[in-house]
Amino acid sequence: MPPAKLDPQAMARRAAGFIAPGDVVAVDSGLPSLVPGVTPPDLGAWFLRNNGMLNDLPLSLADAAAVTRGGYVDLAVVNAGQVDAAGSFSSLISTVHSGPNPPGNAVDLAAGSGRVIAMLPHADDQGRPNIVATLSSPADGLRCVSAIITDIAVIEVDSGGLTLAEVAPGWSGNDVRALTGADISISPALREMDFSPPTGVPPSKVYPDGPSAIADVPDGATVFIDGFGGPGGMAHYLLISLRDQGSRDLTIVSNTAGIARVVSFGTPPGRTAIDHSVLIENGQVAKAIASFPVSPSVSRPSEFELAYRRGEVDLELVPQGTLAERLRAGGAGIHAFYTPTGAGTLIAEGKESRNIDGRDYILEYGLRADFAIIRAHKADTNGNLVYRGTSRNFNAVMAPAARVTVVEVDEIVEAGQLDPEEIVTPGVFVQRIVKRPDAFTGYE
Repeated sequence: MPPAKLDPQAMARRAAGFIAPGDVVAVDSGLPSLVPGVTPPDLGAWFLRNNGMLNDLPLSLADAAAVTRGGYVDLAVVNAGQVDAAGSFSSLISTVHSGPNPPGNAVDLAAGSGRVIAMLPHADDQGRPNIVATLSSPADGLRCVSAIITDIAVIEVDSGGLTLAEVAPGWSGNDVRALTGADISISPALREMDFSPPTGVPPSKVYPDGPSAIADVPDGATVFIDGFGGPGGMAHYLLISLRDQGSRDLTIVSNTAGIARVVSFGTPPGRTAIDHSVLIENGQVAKAIASFPVSPSVSRPSEFELAYRRGEVDLELVPQGTLAERLRAGGAGIHAFYTPTGAGTLIAEGKESRNIDGRDYILEYGLRADFAIIRAHKADTNGNLVYRGTSRNFNAVMAPAARVTVVEVDEIVEAGQLDPEEIVTPGVFVQRIVKRPDAFTGYE
């Protein structure tokens, strides 16, 4: 009599063992949906489900797909029907469905995740292998699976093919090989599966002050800076911290290039607004990508205008809506898009153009940055953000598009204390949180 096969809960526990502290894990329907329930909460993992829920946060399906495409998913666990020797897979529903191939979100998970694990029975109901040399259904993901968890084994996949790494209790390597429909090597370190839960806690996102949060911004970095026209919604404390840190040759991306100081919206008498000008005055900026880089008053030019006239900085001018969309596209993993905005104007010079349905469009590229310094009203320790009014402006689209997003807030609360319906920016997009000092203002 053959040894017992693993039940779905045991398979889920083994899959949970691949999760590291703080990982963002996208779980498919079926077997993968069991993984969150067997993962220790202290691990701090984020689980993205195929209905759009990110832990307790409801996302639109478009936003959920953007999390995956934008490169934020560390691990995807897919509900496979078949996996081949190259690590390509067909989803379970694609395998059993007799009509048009209905992959659901499997294609998104395959294309956008750091690692992909496939969960499936080792054989189907008729005893035919599900690990095969060639898929019998169209692939939903090509050469993307790095590990396979079945009810009898864990199989590693790399450029050399399949390697049996672990077996379920009571099973031997030869037993598994006999039920596998593709060539498979047996690891010399073959071992029995370990179902111990993963351990560890993610590092804290809360930093003690602004200087420590931006200390590693290097020379030549691209930095997103939030803000609209006046001082509202701008990370003033982090701007001063970056000025004092002294990084040079920065490319800054922002709606303006520092006009709050010259327009004086709401600035108290005798004070000067803190804006991008503090970096430009300090000789730290090499280029600005902005939609409104000049002062509305000819008689009061901004620091950026003066530096531009002297030939000290470069400028890439972007219409405001296009800037917002370039930021959104960058964060959502969309490399480029066509827009009619700017077609036939100076904005279109040097850009690819295309006529679509009788209208001219120009090609614009998504924007990514090394760092974003943004402002929010409140954060929890997981990095979930709540904004106040229109000060949200460019913050919410900048956060997902930066490798490191640093947020300056008025208040930090414990995880779980924010109403999920208030949260605009999920914490998966935020790496560092700094509380603005109580006595600090946006003015010098």
